[in-house]
Amino acid sequence: MIIEEIMEKIDSFTKERDWMQFHDVRNLASSISIEAAELLEIFQWNNPKVEDIKQDSSLLDSISEEIADVMIYCFRLCSTLDLNPIEIIEQKLKINAEKYPVEKSRGSAKKYSEL
Repeated sequence: MIIEEIMEKIDSFTKERDWMQFHDVRNLASSISIEAAELLEIFQWNNPKVEDIKQDSSLLDSISEEIADVMIYCFRLCSTLDLNPIEIIEQKLKINAEKYPVEKSRGSAKKYSEL
């Protein structure tokens, strides 16, 4: 399934429930932040290794659900603003490639302004 089809499913889901009235830009942006915080909450007070997460189906399911919530709201915001998520991601990757050239940023967590 391609991104456009996923976005159409999300939009249909929203329209069927008459939720468009609640999906203004501010509410969608707030919802992205709230769901991202719920994802982070899973890791509050612990820092499991990737291998441990993959072996814990309950934990992996919780993480998957929160990631899906974040992505659903991101797609709704793109749909609301007529943004193509693939195009804006590709554009941001180009910007980041300029900010973080490989020869200066490889293996470094420094911000672009510190490179």
